[in-house]
Amino acid sequence: MNPQKFQEQILNNAVQMDASVNFQLNGNMLIVPCPWEDDKEVTNGERVRYRGGIEVDADGRTRVKRYNVGKNGPKLETLYETPHGAVKMTRPQYRRKADGYHKAGLRRRMDEEYVYVTFKFPKKYGLALTKALYEEEADEIMSYFKTRKEETIWK
Repeated sequence: MNPQKFQEQILNNAVQMDASVNFQLNGNMLIVPCPWEDDKEVTNGERVRYRGGIEVDADGRTRVKRYNVGKNGPKLETLYETPHGAVKMTRPQYRRKADGYHKAGLRRRMDEEYVYVTFKFPKKYGLALTKALYEEEADEIMSYFKTRKEETIWK
């Protein structure tokens, strides 16, 4: 199993229990299990907080849908790393061609793609060492950009 694609299991399993639901004037809902359901355990004995969407029908039927975290994958893709720096790029964005002049299909949105260069130096290095390391790593990253010149579309 790939640990990066593993999603945290919030509840123990699908538990069905009788409960009392109170709808409050400020929009809050209070769901309390009935006393005869005390033997059932929903979580591992601790309070669980999660983001979700709540849908309430006119007859009171309520659905709580959990917020899917990490479904789209990482937003930034690491292209190159140095000991204290990184070059990251946003994933390619594709949109449908909506105008009548092009064939139906996907169009790559180059104006929504960005390249980020970040450096993180510890404060204990001092100014002189930080500047020297920055110049070395900046030269290394610029040489990486020059080698990718043919592969990358530059504006």
